[in-house]
Amino acid sequence: MILGNIALVQVQATVASFIVSMFAVAVGAIINGTIIFDHVMLLTASAMFTATSSCFVLDFVLVAVILISSRTTMNPDNLATPLAASIGDVVSISLLAGMATLLFENIDTHLWVTFVMVAVYVFLLPFWMLLVYRNKYTRSVLSTGWVPVLSALFISGMGGLVLDKAVGIFNGFVVFQPIINGIGGNLVSVQASKISTMLHQSSIIGIIPPHAKIFELPWKALFRGVPYARTARILIAMSIPGQVLFIFVADYIHMSRSTIGVPFVLSYLFVSTLQIMLLLYIAHVIIHLMWKWKIDPDNSAIPYLTALGDLFGSSFLMLAFLFLRSIGHPYGEKSTETVDGFGLLSTPEMTTISGGTLTDLIHDGSGI
Repeated sequence: MILGNIALVQVQATVASFIVSMFAVAVGAIINGTIIFDHVMLLTASAMFTATSSCFVLDFVLVAVILISSRTTMNPDNLATPLAASIGDVVSISLLAGMATLLFENIDTHLWVTFVMVAVYVFLLPFWMLLVYRNKYTRSVLSTGWVPVLSALFISGMGGLVLDKAVGIFNGFVVFQPIINGIGGNLVSVQASKISTMLHQSSIIGIIPPHAKIFELPWKALFRGVPYARTARILIAMSIPGQVLFIFVADYIHMSRSTIGVPFVLSYLFVSTLQIMLLLYIAHVIIHLMWKWKIDPDNSAIPYLTALGDLFGSSFLMLAFLFLRSIGHPYGEKSTETVDGFGLLSTPEMTTISGGTLTDLIHDGSGI
């Protein structure tokens, strides 16, 4: 089972990283109006290296966590997925940054290295597919597991476009975006694992158990009325102090002092709690729908939910920053900043820049 799943993840990582790199190239070509072949090869090689290497490391971490949990009577549903997601972010970003930097520094003289890297992964793909096909635990996923993975890539890509737009407008956005996305995705992964496990224990795939319905009222699904509501309540309650702690720490690291006030905290908590509640309710609906349609939610639900977490988190956070700017409490910048008489935020009373960066403000062309 372990070997089959490691091979399966390598297949999915190879294909998905190639597709997402092509998606990035296409979006870049639309925005910039040009394609640089050297950069296409650099991006593709870096993406495939990052995806396959980080997944290979995380597979062993995940297996170790599950085996240790089973021997210590802990529930791996509470540990495995959020741990893998959190470590995955750090490992993936580090590998991608390191490999892309190394290849870029030598792109003029060693472009052939990118061709070799891509060729090696393409050559290994049939080998991994053969291992998956010969394994009874993963054979079916080889043909049915692509829709959620590729759909999640597309949804996350939309979230990436929101991030790209927001980073150019709002100072500090990139500091808080990983927090809201990471916490939301991790918490909904725990709930998804628990619902899926309970369905496997209490019913046969294709039959909704009597204690559950596909569409429940949000109050019942999140607070009281279904067996999973207790976990949802705990996760929502956990998120609030956790979010507050992390945003204060992130703000202090980013600004070297504490700068956030009550408007920011309340706005951030509102959008983050809304994101988590929405994700938990969507998890209830799509997992039961998948169960009804005889799709194993263990294989399909979490990619959708974490991708939606990225999209909702980035979008809601951008709305929060827009709201804070509209009420005169923008993060990291004064509400009356001007440069040489031009009001950056439509208030020409002052003539100094305090906090934030001039570049972030200049990107916001509508404010100059």
